Amino acid sequence: MYIIGENIHIISEKVKEALAARDSEFFMDSALKQVEAGAKCVDINLGPRKKDYAEVWPWIIKAVEQVVDVPLSIDTTNVDGMETALQAITKAQPILNSTSAEPERLEKVPLLAKKYGAKVIALTLRPEGIPIEADARVNIAVETLIPRMMEIDYPMSDLIIDPLVLTVSGCQQYCPHLIETVRTLQYAWDPAPMISVGLSNVSNAVPNDNRPLINRVYLAMLMGVGLQMMIANPLDEKQNDVIKWIETKDTSTPLARVYNKIAERTANSEEIEASDFDMNDPEQAAIWKTTQILLNKVIYADSYLNN
Repeated sequence: MYIIGENIHIISEKVKEALAARDSEFFMDSALKQVEAGAKCVDINLGPRKKDYAEVWPWIIKAVEQVVDVPLSIDTTNVDGMETALQAITKAQPILNSTSAEPERLEKVPLLAKKYGAKVIALTLRPEGIPIEADARVNIAVETLIPRMMEIDYPMSDLIIDPLVLTVSGCQQYCPHLIETVRTLQYAWDPAPMISVGLSNVSNAVPNDNRPLINRVYLAMLMGVGLQMMIANPLDEKQNDVIKWIETKDTSTPLARVYNKIAERTANSEEIEASDFDMNDPEQAAIWKTTQILLNKVIYADSYLNN
């Protein structure tokens, strides 16, 4: 699993404070810890930064590149900020996060990526929003995103499609469709583009205690249909265990067997059965309940584990 570390994100109060104080040590420490935990790329999300992008992006990239050699993912809606960041990068091939099927971004961001030799994440998002159905999301990739890349002679090997994970709290019906989108995208083009998702988006607006479990169960499902790249927290050791168990087909413990069964059932388009779990084990029972909300079989509520 290629993990793009998500922990330098402007939504974090600690990141906001460190940015305001120009605390380079904070960002160096965060980047280094993520890479040491297994991240193969570090995402830097500073928001639009419309007023000070010309100063902030070179400063933070210089700091992070002092301690890590991995690619950096430039995560901003500000295209001028993207270019400023790209001009400052001196090490590995960067990633632009992101373009979409919205005309203005699709016009500018791929050209910027090509100019600087960057990879680009392309979202299956059109001006009217995100479609629910898997086929509609695949069509955005096949009919709009990929043709634009071909039009400008952009290397298909540098394109990453993100079919957009949405939260189970409020957008529950999207969760199973996302799984099918990941499955289908791998066969929608030859050669297939890389596919990445923002894993933790599935548990946005969920009580903090439940978020890691929802992320891990969804991850097992997505790995079952072939996901090999994601933006996620590399410091989540239990998440890393799930990755290791599924990648090595390790079934030596009850939890390893359960997560492998979830991946296997999803891969084969089979129903996940209650009999796959030992309901006398509270942890396995919680995983079973989580599969049901993610598959839209049971209506999500914050108290779903108590039901």
